[in-house]
Amino acid sequence: MIVASRFNQIITDRLIAGARACLIAHGVSEDAVDVFSVPGAWELPWAARLAADTGRYDAVVAVGCVIRGDTAHFEYVAGPAAEGLARVALDANIPVTFGVLTTETAEQAWDRAGGSLGNKGWEAAEAALELVDLRHRVSGRREDA
Repeated sequence: MIVASRFNQIITDRLIAGARACLIAHGVSEDAVDVFSVPGAWELPWAARLAADTGRYDAVVAVGCVIRGDTAHFEYVAGPAAEGLARVALDANIPVTFGVLTTETAEQAWDRAGGSLGNKGWEAAEAALELVDLRHRVSGRREDA
C-alpha cells in the first residue's frame, strides 16, 4: 500500500510511479497496489496508521516531498512526519518505509524523484519488500523452533 502526500504533487506523482513500478517489477499484482493520498506530509503518519490497522496490508510505503522554504514550515513538518511514520511502524508492528523527500531545493527533489539520483519512491518500495520478506523468514524460523 502506498500513501502519498499531494503537497508538491508534481514530485510525489513521480515517487508514486517509482514505488508502483518497483512493486510490480518484483511480482506484486497491479491490483494489489492501493494508493491513497493525503493533503501533505504531516498527514502521512495518520494515513499509514489507518492502513496498518486494517490488517489488509503487509507494508506501507509513504511518499511525499517537503522542500525547505523561507518559513519554518519545513521544521514543523519534515521531522514530525518522519517521527510519526517511525512510531506507526513500531506501534502497529508493520513495515512503514520512508520515501518522503526532505530537500533544500526543488532541484534536489527532482534529482531524487526519477532524476540523476534515482527514485526514492522505488527505493522505499524495495525496502518494504525486503522487510516483508524478513518478516516471513523470521516467522518461519519461529515456527520451526
